[in-house]
This record gives sequence, structure tokens and C-alpha cells, in this order.
Amino acid sequence: MSATPPFGAVSADRAAPRRDWETDVAVRAAGPEFVPHVVAWNLTRRCNLECAHCYIAAGAWHAAAEEMSGRIPSITGFLVQQMAKPGAEMIVGVAHDPQFGPVVACGAGGVMVELIKDVSVRLTPLSREDAAAMIRELKTFPLLEGYRGSPRRDIAALEDVILRIGALVDSIPSIAELDLNPVLVHESGATIVDARIRVISPATAPDTGTAASRRATPSQQQSRPAFAELAQQPTARSQAEP
Repeated sequence: MSATPPFGAVSADRAAPRRDWETDVAVRAAGPEFVPHVVAWNLTRRCNLECAHCYIAAGAWHAAAEEMSGRIPSITGFLVQQMAKPGAEMIVGVAHDPQFGPVVACGAGGVMVELIKDVSVRLTPLSREDAAAMIRELKTFPLLEGYRGSPRRDIAALEDVILRIGALVDSIPSIAELDLNPVLVHESGATIVDARIRVISPATAPDTGTAASRRATPSQQQSRPAFAELAQQPTARSQAEP
């Protein structure tokens, strides 16, 4: 797994090879379990067209690539991603409101996003209390607590992802939309498996004022994690690992 500084959200290791031999190298480096994703400009949900496969044996890679290339003419390449360990599927996203600025959302992820529409939202800047409340407002929150004997998930790690994404979009106004789906919440740590980001020119980014001017009550000023603080902290996954 890898973390992207300075915001530190943890994602599954991946490679975007440009040549056939680079793809073979990436497949071997990914290990016995990996996921090849289609790269195509007109695809936003690869699962809808079965554009992602998981294979235990790396030898199945070439047949899978030929099969997907035959079905999807717009393919420009493949993303080879290490298989992440199981976890509860959540979504963390961002949209820009023209009046209030970045709006961060959290909810049930994977294919459940459109089906049950279980989402909570907050304006940035976010406090730790905001992130905790967003998760606990969800109807599916019991799934993270160990519903009916399932493993209890690392809720603090999901809070950490929400805070870091809030800091990211506050710092980079040109991020118009951001969609992390799914974020796998493990028993220890959380991993971003897939991400979609839409950026706009800084010149056309909406001016919604500074983060501090949008919402800054005294209690939030005290509880809100500063960007410098987040950048220096290890992620929840790295805290749990030896």
C-alpha cells in the first residue's frame, strides 16, 4: 500500500504501464492477486461493464486483456492494481457548491451508492467532530461496528480519510469533484481502491472565500485539525502497522 504526501490518504499500490512488457512487469510486481482495470476516457464506473477483474494466477492476464479490449473499443491502456484485503465498502466524495465552496460527503460505497443513497454531507473546513458525526449519521453505520457478528471496522481510519480529503480540497480550489469509491475500511486501517477527480483551471475556480471565513466558530477553531498537523501525522494504517 502507498500513501500520497502531503495529505497521506492510503491507496492500493498500482501501476499504469504503457507497453506490453511493462504490463508483464507490473503484473509480476503486483503479486499473485491483482486487479487489472480498463483505462478509457468515457468510463466512470468500470464495474458496470465488467471492466475490472481479479485473478489469482498472473497467467490469466493476457486472456483477460484481450477479452476486455474486444468489448470496449475506447480502451487506451490498463491499470494494474494490487489486490486490497477485504473491508467494508464506503465512499468519500467532494463537490463544489457555487455559494458555499467544497462539500464533503461520506456514505455506503461500492454498488450500494445509487441503490440505498445513504450519505451524509458537511461543508469544509471539517473538524474531527464533523468527521465522526458524518459516519455515525449513516443508516449503515452498524456495519462498521460489527453488525451481526461481522468484524468491527477501523472507524478512526475512515474519519482520517475524510479529514485529509477535506484538507486537500480546501488547499486546491481547482479540484471541482472528487470521488473515492470504494474506500475499504479494514479491521485495522483503510485503503482507497478507486478514485475519480475532475479538475478545472484555477482561473475559473469559484471564489467562495477562505476556508476560515466560510465557517469558523470558536469551538470549531479549537477542534479543527490544521493542515500542518495532518501532514505530519502518520495515517491510521501506518499507525497500525509494525
